[in-house]
Amino acid sequence: MPKTGGNAVDIELTINGERTTVEAGSADDLATVLRQHGYIGVKCGCDGGTCGASKVFVDGEVRMACGMEAAGADGSEIQTVAALGTQDDLHPVQQAFVDNFAVQCGFCIPGMVIQAVALLDSNPDPTEREVREALDDNVCRCTGYQKPVEAVLDAAERMQGEQTVAADGGQSVSAPPCGAESTGCCGGGCDE
Repeated sequence: MPKTGGNAVDIELTINGERTTVEAGSADDLATVLRQHGYIGVKCGCDGGTCGASKVFVDGEVRMACGMEAAGADGSEIQTVAALGTQDDLHPVQQAFVDNFAVQCGFCIPGMVIQAVALLDSNPDPTEREVREALDDNVCRCTGYQKPVEAVLDAAERMQGEQTVAADGGQSVSAPPCGAESTGCCGGGCDE
């Protein structure tokens, strides 16, 4: 059994659709408990609910799990970034982060993805400013924020059906007709 802080209490949670009872210390935050039970997409970057890396959905609302007492989540439905998609079937926001090179070290990305999904659920066509405001409390030391903003705007277009995604996750493009000069990565036309 994982070590807990304070007196142990049992709490019932539905985590990513699965109902479970977990032991938590009375002093444990939700992020600690989730990580102790294998939900490693929940990151702890500040231990105080300020960096955004521990964001999860709690009963449909975005919350910073490291700033929330685990016992306070008793009876709640928790959704982590892992519930959004799988490696073979990413959520459009996850796929846009990959395609737009918005993932650097990856530490802050789960929290950004959770926040982006919440934003696009409430505002399917945000402006760049609205995306920046939504991601404002997600601290990132690697990306400079431009690529994540571009990824969220791209995801908004994808979710509205304005852009297609190739099966390999890249942008869907048409091949140049035979004999035409290619500007793609191969650098040439067709061999006849």
